Amino acid sequence: MGKEHIKGRENMERADQAGHGQAEHKVEHRKRGERKEWYKLDLSAIVYPTLQRRDFSSVYRLSVVLKEEILPWVLQQALDMTLPRFPTYKAAIRKGLFWRYLEPNNRPGPFVQEDVKNPCQPMHFKANHRYLVRVYYYGRRISLEAHHSLGDGTGGMCVLQTLTATYLRLLGHEDITNEGFVLDIRKTPDPGELEDAYMRYANAKVCPPRQEEKAYRVRGTGEPFYTLNIIDGIMSVSRVMEVAKKYNATITEYLNAVLLQALLTKQQKERRVRLRPVKIAMPVNLRRFFPSITLRNFITMIYPGVDPRLGDYTFEEIVEQVHNYMRYHINEKQLRGDITTNAATQRNPFIRVVPLFIKDFAVRTFYTRVQDRNSSAGLTNMGALRVPAGMQPYIERFDIYMGQPFSRRTNCAIISFQDTLTINFASSIVEADVERYFFRKLVKDGIHVKIETNRE
Repeated sequence: MGKEHIKGRENMERADQAGHGQAEHKVEHRKRGERKEWYKLDLSAIVYPTLQRRDFSSVYRLSVVLKEEILPWVLQQALDMTLPRFPTYKAAIRKGLFWRYLEPNNRPGPFVQEDVKNPCQPMHFKANHRYLVRVYYYGRRISLEAHHSLGDGTGGMCVLQTLTATYLRLLGHEDITNEGFVLDIRKTPDPGELEDAYMRYANAKVCPPRQEEKAYRVRGTGEPFYTLNIIDGIMSVSRVMEVAKKYNATITEYLNAVLLQALLTKQQKERRVRLRPVKIAMPVNLRRFFPSITLRNFITMIYPGVDPRLGDYTFEEIVEQVHNYMRYHINEKQLRGDITTNAATQRNPFIRVVPLFIKDFAVRTFYTRVQDRNSSAGLTNMGALRVPAGMQPYIERFDIYMGQPFSRRTNCAIISFQDTLTINFASSIVEADVERYFFRKLVKDGIHVKIETNRE
């Protein structure tokens, strides 16, 4: 380890000398960029700043755990070299009369920081030199936090993996290629990376209506301001896949069913007079169905669930319900209709000229009274991550956190790398009943789970 670090230092010095020309190139690029190129917020991003409040900000976290301790000064150099490659992340959010937009941010920073106990703290648009990204380090972990107005998890993962590749190269691991989520920091961004892909595919001939009934809401004791409870479950991908196959389900379907059963159990234990449907808000990565390389938001939400008012469900019935829901809703036709419905208001010429403060009020009211009540919990699955072959020996695992829930509930995020699957819960309530019921079911099904948490 010591020899590699010495070699890394030598490579850093060479990179400093050789990279001086790169720095001049960046300065020239910034000078050219000072014609104030700006980016209108994409269709999803419009909502996130509207929901901003003192104790909530739409921030998610992606982490990579390496096999050696992080050197913060090398990480800072890697960040300085990497972020200019992502203009919609090296940006500040601004407010106009009719809309918000992103503009280039050439202020100092962002600067790497030691990690904090409670991640995904709110981002205030004028703080941190107006950057909407944070980079933390702790032990062997690098964490990237980003505001959702910049992009979704796919865009954030490109930033994190490219940053990690640059960091490892500075340590002397120069055989890492640019592929997959690792982009070439010397190249100009492809215009497709910066587009609002929603508007390209919002072309169905009908806008399907949405009729979602109010869902069950978890009751719990709110934590103090800025407290985010984290519970991580680490397990074998192959074992989870083996168990899911016994139920004729995919890993995503199986884990959705486990979370739905945990929520049903929680509702039953509360002995409510009136039962409610139990539903999960689950983002779908639209890049799987519509060709796009955008690094901005390109997701839509679906809501698999069960209604306990219809009777008691066995676990097998929950799995079947989720399976059939997924097959019906996750396809190109249904998703195109959903995108078109979302884009309808954005294209309305009357709404486009409505002042921003009126739009904010309308969106915030709709979200708090309708959208946020459509689900009992959130669940996202980034799936199986791949990295360039040259990076694999240095990486142990990845983590993903959906961040502070808008209301009192828990959010669940799933990610896997090689044979390590990590399930990350983030909650702003004291009680961990849902998480306990969830992991108990996995253990009952024969899955060995290692638990990590930031709780005392």
